Amino acid sequence: MTERLDIQGMRQAMANYNSEGYAVFRKVLAPELIQEARNHIEWLLQKNPATRPEQLHHFLMQDDPFWVRLVSDDRLLDIAEKFIGSDIALFASHYIAKPPLEGQAVLWHQDGTYWPLEPMEVVTLWLAIDDSNCENGCMRVIPATHTTRLLSENELQQRNDGKNVLGSGIDSAQIDESKAVDIILRAGDVSVHHPNLIHGSHANTSSRWRRGLTIRYIPVTTRIVTEDLHPSAFILRGQAVANINQYNPWPKYVEGKHMRFSGTERWNIRCDHVNAANMSFITACK
Repeated sequence: MTERLDIQGMRQAMANYNSEGYAVFRKVLAPELIQEARNHIEWLLQKNPATRPEQLHHFLMQDDPFWVRLVSDDRLLDIAEKFIGSDIALFASHYIAKPPLEGQAVLWHQDGTYWPLEPMEVVTLWLAIDDSNCENGCMRVIPATHTTRLLSENELQQRNDGKNVLGSGIDSAQIDESKAVDIILRAGDVSVHHPNLIHGSHANTSSRWRRGLTIRYIPVTTRIVTEDLHPSAFILRGQAVANINQYNPWPKYVEGKHMRFSGTERWNIRCDHVNAANMSFITACK
């Protein structure tokens, strides 16, 4: 049974985020939905056989109903709202699915280094699809580094050795790893972290999968700096702001084209409602 945070629990999580740069929320999503997310990863890998499971990126989700259904789940948006307000858009989402025995590491980095956002007002929710611990390469953070400046990509070390997810990272000599904290999660738990927080993860050399979904939520006042329509830009809650971003319509489910999931019968009706509301806003702003 999914648990709702009480007021005291939310206050403690927010206090930890403000002081340490991260927070953890337990039992956010139910096992049935988590199993569908595992099925979704398998489906994506079948459709993209040349793609490593750690590299199931945001550009795959533009026409993926289940992916949009997952990141728009009210239980996730309720958490995001505490950090960025009630008008919420998606910037990006990425399955980092580390396979058994050979799962790639993630070098120390700050997320915001890589992102074309102005201002850098964004929060990441990291959804555990499997139990995530030290054995299978859980996320590790350096607490309180969210107060440090955001490094540029030119300040990172390039590591294109095929053994890490990002291909670059912060010079390990600059990191005091004795301060690192392992983020231990059960499937369905969510961790939240700041774009400046230094974090990474070891390779998965265990016999188990370590699958997680990163979800990058932004307030609608944050601009995605791109000339083209960003493939994972979706309005998820509230209303857009004129002349800031373009957003994709929510994708409708098509039998035989998309992965079937619980609620597909109602999904297209929901898409019609959301897309009509967004179109009305766009028309009103012209």
